[in-house]
Amino acid sequence: MISKSTTTPTGLESTDCTLPPVAGDPGSQPAPTPGSFAQPARVGTPWTFASQDTPGMPAPSDKTAWDFLPDGWSLEAAPDHASGCAGHNHAELGEHIRCAAPDGFEPITQLEHARLGIITPQMRRVAERESHLSAEQVRDEVAAGRMVIPANTNHLNYQLDPMAIGRASKTKVNANMGASPISSGTDEEVEKLRWAERWGADTVMDLSTGGDLDACREALIQSSTTPIGTVPIYSMIIGRKIEDLDEAAILKTIEHQAQQGVDYFTVHAGILREHLPLAKDRLIGLVSRGGSLLAKWMITHQAENPMNTAWEKICQIMRRHDVTFSIGDGCRPGGLADATDALQLAELAEIGKLTERAWRVGVQVMVEGPGHVPFDQIEFNMKAQRRICHGAPFYVLGPLVTDIFPGYDHITSCIGATAAAFHGAAMLCYVTPKEHLGLPKKDDVKQGCIAYKIAAHAADVALGIPGTRNPDDELTKARAALNWEKHFQLSFDPDTARAYHDEDLDVDTDFCAMCGHDWCSVRISKEIQDWASGKAEGYEREKVMRSAALTVEQKEILEQRGVLSPEEIHKLASKTKKTVDADDAGKAACHSDYVDDATAKKMQGHLADQPAT
Repeated sequence: MISKSTTTPTGLESTDCTLPPVAGDPGSQPAPTPGSFAQPARVGTPWTFASQDTPGMPAPSDKTAWDFLPDGWSLEAAPDHASGCAGHNHAELGEHIRCAAPDGFEPITQLEHARLGIITPQMRRVAERESHLSAEQVRDEVAAGRMVIPANTNHLNYQLDPMAIGRASKTKVNANMGASPISSGTDEEVEKLRWAERWGADTVMDLSTGGDLDACREALIQSSTTPIGTVPIYSMIIGRKIEDLDEAAILKTIEHQAQQGVDYFTVHAGILREHLPLAKDRLIGLVSRGGSLLAKWMITHQAENPMNTAWEKICQIMRRHDVTFSIGDGCRPGGLADATDALQLAELAEIGKLTERAWRVGVQVMVEGPGHVPFDQIEFNMKAQRRICHGAPFYVLGPLVTDIFPGYDHITSCIGATAAAFHGAAMLCYVTPKEHLGLPKKDDVKQGCIAYKIAAHAADVALGIPGTRNPDDELTKARAALNWEKHFQLSFDPDTARAYHDEDLDVDTDFCAMCGHDWCSVRISKEIQDWASGKAEGYEREKVMRSAALTVEQKEILEQRGVLSPEEIHKLASKTKKTVDADDAGKAACHSDYVDDATAKKMQGHLADQPAT
C-alpha cells in the first residue's frame, strides 16, 4: 500500500488509492503547480520539469555539452555559477565550472558565450520572458546544451525578439508555412506569418518549395519577431535534379541563408546509406521530403549522405552566424505501423553523434522527432532521445496518435503533442486541419496554432512550471463569479468566446444558455454562503447588461464555424471529380498512378487557372 499523504481526503484512508502530496494554492504563489505526477522541479539537471519515468524507460545521459568541448578549451572553477555541469562528470571538481578558451578566441554563438560564463543580452531577454528562470540559469542551461536561443546575428538587426527552447523553459510551438508550386506566394506567406504570431506561434518555419523562395524567405525574416527556420535542401534543388547536388551547392546555399538571417536549419544528416535497407518493409517508406531526397541521392551515387560527410564544414558556416541546428529526422514514421522501428532508432543514434560533433564546433543543437506514434510509445520516444542526444532540446511534429482522421489531424496530433511535451519535448511543431491534404490557409494556421497552444500549456501546467496555471485560476474565478466580461477578457480567443456566448444569449445574466437559470450549478454554488465559490474579490459582476451587437469578426466566426458546411464539402468534391476526369471508382486521373509528373503538373496548372464556382 502507498504511504498515506497528509492531504488524503476522508474516505480514502482504508484504500490502496491514496493521493500524492499536493501543494496549497499554486495559482497565487511563486511556487509551481502541484505536479503531483511529475518529477520535482530541479533546474540545472536532466530532470528539470520532467515526468516521472515509467519503469523501463531509458535513463538520462551522463553527459552534456560540457563533455564535447572544442580542442584547446579547458575547464576552470566558477563558484558564482548556479549550475553548469548538471552534476554529472564534473562533480569531482567540487563546484561549478566554466571554460577557458584559447588566447585570442572571440565567442560568437550563444553556446560559446555560455561556456565562457558570459550572460548575453539575448539570455537576459529570455529570462524576462521566462519569469521562472534567472539569466544565470538560462546561461547555464545553454552551456549544458539543454537549451537553445535561435538568434542569428543577422536577424537581430531586424525585429527578432529572442526566445529559448529547452525543457527548463515553457513548451514552445512552431508554425509551418511556405508557398508551393501549386499555391500561395510571398505576400500571402507574410500575412500568414503575422497571423501565426497573433495566435501564439513561438517560431515559424518557411517550407516554401515554389515561387520566389529567396524573396519569400527574405520577407519573412525582415517581418518576423519570432525565429525563422528553413530546410535548406529545398532551395538546393531548385533548377537541378537531386542527383546533381554536390557539396559545393550545399555549402553555398547554407551560407546564403545564414547571411539572410535564418535562425535554425533542418539538416537531414542522420540518415545514412546503411540505413536504407531498413525502409523496405515500411508501409509508407520515408515521409520526410529531405530524407527521401537524400535517400535517392545515396542510391544513385552509391555514396554516403553528403550532409553527413560535410557536417563540420556546415557547422563552421552556422557558427559564423550563430544559426542553430534542428537536426532533421529523415526517417521519421509516417504512420503508426512504422513508429519506433529499427530505421527510426538507427537514425536517432546517428543524430546523437551529430549532436556531439556540432557541440565540438560551438554550434547550438536541437533535434527533430516523430511523426506518427501510438500513444503508448510516446514516453519511450521522448526519453530515448533525451539519453541518446544528451538532453539536447527535442522538437517534435505532433505526434499523431491515429491515422484515420484526415481533416482533423490538428486534433489527433495535439493529443500526442501534450503527452510528448509532458514526457520531455521542448517544442511542438503544429499540425493544421490541412495536414496530408494541402497547403494550410489562414484559418488553418489559426486552428493549428490554437490546438498546439492548448497542448503546450496543458503540459506546462502538468509539469509544474511556476506561474503557468495562474491564468487558468484567474479565469476560473471569473467563471465562478459569472462575470462574463472578465471571462471573455481572460480567454485566449476573446472574440470566439464572446461570439459563442452571445449567439444564444446576448444578455449578461447570472447563468448561461447551456443550463438556464434554474439548473445553473455555478449560480447555485455562488449563492451558497458557506462556500467561497464565486466570491473572489475583484471578480464581482457590476451590473446586468445587454451585449453590444456582434462585430463583423464575430459574425464571421459563427458563419464559418467548421470552415466548410457538409454541402460545400460535397460540392467541392463533386466539382473536382468532374474536372479531373475520374474513373468509374471516382479516382482522379491526375493521380500519379495514372499519368507521369509532367501531365500531372499541367493538369494542376489548368485547375489553378479555373475560376471558383
